[in-house]
Amino acid sequence: MNRKRYNKSGIKGIPAVCVILTMLVCCGIMAGCSVDTVPVSDTQTAYQGEADSTDTASSQEEGYLSKDICVIPKKKNIATDAAITADAALLIDDTRNKALYAQNIYASEYPASVSKIATALMTFKYAKFDDTVTISYNASHVTEPGARLCGFKEGDKISVKDLLYGMMVYSGNDAAVALAEHISGSETDFAAEMNQEMVAIGASGTHFVNASGLHDDQHYTTAYDLYLIFHELLKYDDFKELLQCTKYTAEWTDAQGKKQSLDITSTDPYLTGSRQAPKPLTVIGGKSGTTIKAGSCLIMYSQDKKNRDYISVILKADSSYSMYTQMNHMLEYVKRGK
Repeated sequence: MNRKRYNKSGIKGIPAVCVILTMLVCCGIMAGCSVDTVPVSDTQTAYQGEADSTDTASSQEEGYLSKDICVIPKKKNIATDAAITADAALLIDDTRNKALYAQNIYASEYPASVSKIATALMTFKYAKFDDTVTISYNASHVTEPGARLCGFKEGDKISVKDLLYGMMVYSGNDAAVALAEHISGSETDFAAEMNQEMVAIGASGTHFVNASGLHDDQHYTTAYDLYLIFHELLKYDDFKELLQCTKYTAEWTDAQGKKQSLDITSTDPYLTGSRQAPKPLTVIGGKSGTTIKAGSCLIMYSQDKKNRDYISVILKADSSYSMYTQMNHMLEYVKRGK
């Protein structure tokens, strides 16, 4: 786990190479990605250039882009399927950097709580698990109707690790605000700095205004950008451990010094056993999110029997049941991509 603390000036001075990377992504230069493509509608924005596996090899030789990500031209969907009715869907073989399914992956979508993975990435990069956070008034007063809360009170003292589990496993919006304030001083500054981090990893279709994913018309991303964020997170072993968590007890002390705790149980149906991924896959874990405008959204990390990694995304399904059904259907494309 990266132990350096957040440096605002460091983010504000993003190296020019990051900007160049983003520009090249937008121009559709491919690197490190093998795709099998079919035509798509004219409503999608076309890249200036198209690429196949031959172009991929030449791009890699020229070193235009990182070789450990899959870059897909905006002009192409991959293996579109009428059974997948969500607004956007993506399946990446993250071991071989191969796109197995891609549908509207550059369309702007509301991510709901799935955007908490970006807050998690900032936490892994710029905070320490054993840092102590004092809950502020703002973090203890998230007033959005229906917002899921861990129930922290102003003055509570809790570790970054417990906040992270509270945010990712329990989906506590108050935990997300507390982490944002710990890293950047305020949630507003955190959102601005997180957006700069998104540019640095090539997620140029993303704009966040908060740490939690509570709805705002200016808080949006794309299926492809979520893949990029998740790809970065999977570099942290502690994140992989977090994803597999089914039960956790967060502990803290209140303003009077009394011990408090919250027992957290995962509702992920793949982890609880109520859903099974199609063979040969095992779901390691993921993050879901739902709002009225975002619909049902999900990003997942899976492995096959050869320990190959897969990242899959569904955005704006019309229900939770439909989301998981479509996810399983899309995962069947792993067999076709062998």
